[in-house]
Amino acid sequence: MRTKALLLSTLAAVSAFNYTQIASAAETTVLDVSQNTTVPLMPATAVPITDDLVVTATKVEVMGANQELQQIITNLIKTRAGGDTSQSQLQKDVEVILSTGLFTNARVISQPNSVGLDVVYQVQPVLLKSFELSGAKELTLPVINEIFKDQIGLPVSPAALKVAGDKINEWYKQNNYDLAQVVFLQPNRDGKLIVEVAEGVVGDIKIRFIDRDGKVTLENGDPIQGRTSQDFIKGELKMTSGEVFRRDKAQEDLMRLYRTGLFENATISLDGDARKVNITYNLTEAPARAINGGLGYNASTGVVGTISYQDNNLGGANQKLGLNLQGNTRDLQFDAKFADPYRESNPNRWGYSVNAFRNRVVSLTFDDEVKLENGDRAREGQFGGGVALSKPVGDWQATVGLNYQRTSIRDADGEVTPVDSLGNSLTLSGTGIDDLTTVSASLTRDRRDNPLNPTSGSLISVGTKQSVPVGQGNILMNQIEGSYTQYVPVGFVQNNGKSDVFAFNVQGGTTIGDLPPYEAYNLGGPNSVRGYRNGELGTARSYVLASAEYRVPIWQPVTGVLFADFGSDLGSQESVPGQPGVVRDKSGIGFGYGAGVRLNTPIGVIRADYGINDQGEGRLQFGVGQRF
Repeated sequence: MRTKALLLSTLAAVSAFNYTQIASAAETTVLDVSQNTTVPLMPATAVPITDDLVVTATKVEVMGANQELQQIITNLIKTRAGGDTSQSQLQKDVEVILSTGLFTNARVISQPNSVGLDVVYQVQPVLLKSFELSGAKELTLPVINEIFKDQIGLPVSPAALKVAGDKINEWYKQNNYDLAQVVFLQPNRDGKLIVEVAEGVVGDIKIRFIDRDGKVTLENGDPIQGRTSQDFIKGELKMTSGEVFRRDKAQEDLMRLYRTGLFENATISLDGDARKVNITYNLTEAPARAINGGLGYNASTGVVGTISYQDNNLGGANQKLGLNLQGNTRDLQFDAKFADPYRESNPNRWGYSVNAFRNRVVSLTFDDEVKLENGDRAREGQFGGGVALSKPVGDWQATVGLNYQRTSIRDADGEVTPVDSLGNSLTLSGTGIDDLTTVSASLTRDRRDNPLNPTSGSLISVGTKQSVPVGQGNILMNQIEGSYTQYVPVGFVQNNGKSDVFAFNVQGGTTIGDLPPYEAYNLGGPNSVRGYRNGELGTARSYVLASAEYRVPIWQPVTGVLFADFGSDLGSQESVPGQPGVVRDKSGIGFGYGAGVRLNTPIGVIRADYGINDQGEGRLQFGVGQRF
């Protein structure tokens, strides 16, 4: 965008001569302001001269003005010591002096001598008394009075006006009005200073979609049509037509669009000048829809078929729908979720999500050398559902939810098994089946620059989950969890506009009251301490986990990663009912380190990490999305 420079106009208006101006960009626009009021010339009383008589000015003086104003007058008038002058020229000099607006009165006295004429210009400077603001929405008279407080009651000084104009422009920048500038400062003969500004009022707001190759049009020249509704996008924006452009507000708009998860890239371009600016939001959409399916074979269940559908932008309004199905001849598992997030365009409405699930997986808590009585590996079967409501509270996102889950421990044939081969109970009820109803609440503050692939900022979350003692197991427990993540750009490596980043995460949690063993914290695995198998490091009532990564862009779309993880059960494994971690000889504390790659694909980030744990064992582990 070519930003037109606006400046403090000259206070003089003689031909093209200007002596005071503030320019803030390369291009200069000079606004010519003049006063037509003049004071009649007072001719010398000695020897009158006519308009046609040209004489030599032997001496030229200025009286009644300080050195700055004297220099301005000297530069403006045509009469010079040793040069020719005349009655008409002296009259023009007075008119020029008055046209500056710096003087309430001016006259000239000429005294003939033997070789020419002595000339004295007597002036009365304008004293600064009051102000008039023009074009201002955000700048106020109290701010102006503070800036000019040292000039009140004194003769108007172009040099001091320039300093004050710079202070006004600095005030605009400090308050994020990056386009706002002083147009001119113009005093009048009554001592009033007119302060005209242009503050960058927002005109049109446009949305432009850009594909991943940077193109804005199709091959036929038509603009690219995004899947996201423009009404939805504009509803998320705080910037509106008619208000003054603010940098911080524009940045908040971009962050808000990023946080929807709908866009890989979002920028703003400006068109216009400081009086009126049009804003275009340039958006590259992230892949929002995916469908996958497959067939596999499992020795215990036979042929297994899977199908999944994911739409993160249903209806172009950021509604999310996910469905996963997995089945064989004996069992059907599913996980379905629908979410309609909170919209700032409708602040009285909460965002919400609902989900339902039925699944059966090999238990991370009980999967090791200690198996079931019949020698099978323990499976956790779960079904249930829940609803959650979300809404911002200041800088935080608040979420409350109600969930129900029935958990059963079963063998490979689907038979409920209440104890393992050592006789330890696998559920809190002792029957092999527990009911868990919980009320949850959490707060999250997200200051990442991009939630899909952050390079700076932070993410903090804290939450609690309180069970209601109903159903089998009569479980009464409370879990408290927290997590903090920080991203620090480094700048050692630059590739395709992306920089290397240090990422740090620390998280922890604890359980108070009853604790079903399958609800314990399992440490180890690709989402915990890498280099360990899932749940191999510990099964704990309380835990802490710390991780660090150095992410380096290699080439689009590949990123390399060096990482280190540390996890500890805080000595809490023995307090888990049945002590599943203790009887399986889990150490409860350990670390891992290694390297990996991240591949940015249309279905999201796929990661592969090779980790080495503190026992010297190495593993290649895979996952979807960044580790944190």
